[in-house]
Amino acid sequence: MSKAVVATGLAAPISGPVDLLIVAGEHSGDEHAARVVRELCGRTPDLKICALGGPKLEAAGAQLLCDLTTGSAMGFAVLTKLTYYRRLIADVVRWVGQHRPRAVCFVDSSGLNLRIAAGLFAQGFSAKAGGATKTLYYISPQIWASRAGRRFEMARHLDGLAAIFPFEPACYADTALPVEFVGHPFAAPDYRAPVKFDAAGPVLLLPGSRKQVVKRIFPVLLEAYRLSGIKRDAVVLYPGQEIFAVLQAANPPPTVKMFSTGAAGGPVRASAVLTASGTMSMHCALAGIPGALTYRTDLLTYFLGRLLVKVEYIGIANLLLKEAMYPEFIQGAATPEALAEQLSECAGNVERVERTRAQAARLRALLAQPAGGTAAEWLARQMGT
Repeated sequence: MSKAVVATGLAAPISGPVDLLIVAGEHSGDEHAARVVRELCGRTPDLKICALGGPKLEAAGAQLLCDLTTGSAMGFAVLTKLTYYRRLIADVVRWVGQHRPRAVCFVDSSGLNLRIAAGLFAQGFSAKAGGATKTLYYISPQIWASRAGRRFEMARHLDGLAAIFPFEPACYADTALPVEFVGHPFAAPDYRAPVKFDAAGPVLLLPGSRKQVVKRIFPVLLEAYRLSGIKRDAVVLYPGQEIFAVLQAANPPPTVKMFSTGAAGGPVRASAVLTASGTMSMHCALAGIPGALTYRTDLLTYFLGRLLVKVEYIGIANLLLKEAMYPEFIQGAATPEALAEQLSECAGNVERVERTRAQAARLRALLAQPAGGTAAEWLARQMGT
């Protein structure tokens, strides 16, 4: 299909045809995609990769066209950035039409990525529409939790999907979309986790990576830490300067130490954790750090979530294990008093520590890389490299 293409606001490739465009809209997606890019470049050093993502993708060897990690939003906060996202989607579609990469690999962030995939199909740029570019997806949208009907549109627009949870391929069994379980990146043998269990270590306070969520959760975590009476320091890990500014605004006491993710000089050792749902909660679960999970958002987002999300737990470790490895304290239940009680118990209860570590071992076995290969190997097969 031939279509006239106007110049896009995104940067042009530095040199030559593009093999792969990666789109990763959040900090966690940037991290997962960077591991894939490093392995791909190790296999095929002359591969030309461009990306919309963050600093980790750039450090891995991709040409960064736009940093999407500085202002990631969710829930009601997305409504305030609709004009930005519409323009971004249009820019990406035009860029693909102009530069014709062999493949686009979308990473997580379904709200953004599925709209881009639909735009590429509508414009005739994707292989599914007769165009030159294969459209691939790494880290499935959580169709098993909400809006399961998306899978049919995905099958129409995408050429393949790599799943990180073993139950996900079955969720697409009634579609024509090829889905392959490639193992969870955090369970890979070479993965270097940012946290590690240490019974004598500090406690972790992890309010998340999205600005609005951090604003709501961090003051609650600070008060829970104070009420717990634990006589050891607390450590907070944050993904970037925007979140650091939010943390500082909460006026944490001197016993609360803050480190940029990956800049703590090795894994942070911790005896217990209070964590928001998300990537860091998974790190902590796999490391066997006992703790509790909390989540607070605006009332509209919470109300819509209750209508749409049909799962027993919001923590993915809890879902996989089918039990509350991390007790969940959501919205009004997320009080400083309740979380302080959890923190005290986790830091001093040998039975709970042992139970958590046994659950972590089961979790690692569930998520281990299968014989079929890594996400990078899957992507290389899809691209024919």
